Amino acid sequence: MAVSPTPGQQEYVHDHATQRSVNDSSVSMQHGHFWRVHWIWTLPLLTALVGLVGNSIVLWLLSFRIRRNLFSIYILNLAGADALFLCSSFLVSICEFVRYLCHSFMYRLLQYITYTFYTVSLSFLAAISTERCLSVLFPIWHRCHRPKRTSVAVCAVLWALGGLLEVAYIVICYDDYPGHMKRMCRDYLITEFVWFLLLTCVLCMSSLTLLLRVQCSSQRRQPPRLYLLILLAVLVFLLCGLPMEIGEFLSYFNTVFMPQWLGRLLACLNSSANPFIYFFLGKQMHKKKEPLKVILQRALGDERNFGSGARDTLYTNSLETSF
Repeated sequence: MAVSPTPGQQEYVHDHATQRSVNDSSVSMQHGHFWRVHWIWTLPLLTALVGLVGNSIVLWLLSFRIRRNLFSIYILNLAGADALFLCSSFLVSICEFVRYLCHSFMYRLLQYITYTFYTVSLSFLAAISTERCLSVLFPIWHRCHRPKRTSVAVCAVLWALGGLLEVAYIVICYDDYPGHMKRMCRDYLITEFVWFLLLTCVLCMSSLTLLLRVQCSSQRRQPPRLYLLILLAVLVFLLCGLPMEIGEFLSYFNTVFMPQWLGRLLACLNSSANPFIYFFLGKQMHKKKEPLKVILQRALGDERNFGSGARDTLYTNSLETSF
């Protein structure tokens, strides 16, 4: 014979069922939040993978398949900096996706390394734009009197400077230092941000000069692909690369500019876009299939020096100035 539950038993069963329902709902919400957060952090990871493939192809072609010239040396180093930035961003995303794989010190170190390659990439982009601007404004000097190894020397200095800046950051801004070192860290970050703004201003001014030159020369002939390559790369940086630095600087002063994952995603897009710009500009639409070597060589090798008088008609193939 079935026994009816007492009022006390009914209240206990009701409370137990309610608590279980609340717990299940909480677990479900936490599970959904877990996958939503991790899905956000996988976006930079997937973008970094795509960019690594593109920059690796550029590195392979410029290192072993195409004779290097004064501009392709910069492009080679830019691709190397972008590839290293994407690789370190990939590792940072892995650490954020599976946190128990990375110690906190390793995670911070990866972030420092990521920012190093980010700054070096900007430095190479500024050097490319400035070099091309000088070749336009002073064509005779650039062709006849420019030191042959300038590109190699500039790239070496930029790599060394980027490394020194980040070593100084790690030494000055270590977490366990006393209060006066914290003030030094703040001053160092401000100095580094001013350096970043200086590079950005140089990049914008030289790019504006190229843009005006393209505008003037496009009425007479089609501008060289290298002009368009530089201008597109600078435009992508201003839209995608610049927000990360601004966000990182403001976050130190507890000011939220944008979510951290969004800044890194945009920076990964910036570093991933350059190989696609090269192959897009080097591709001839009427030819369906071409080797990537030919496409990249065309994007970097179609150079014209616009001067005055008879020099305005000269065509200078950049592959003739090889190293």
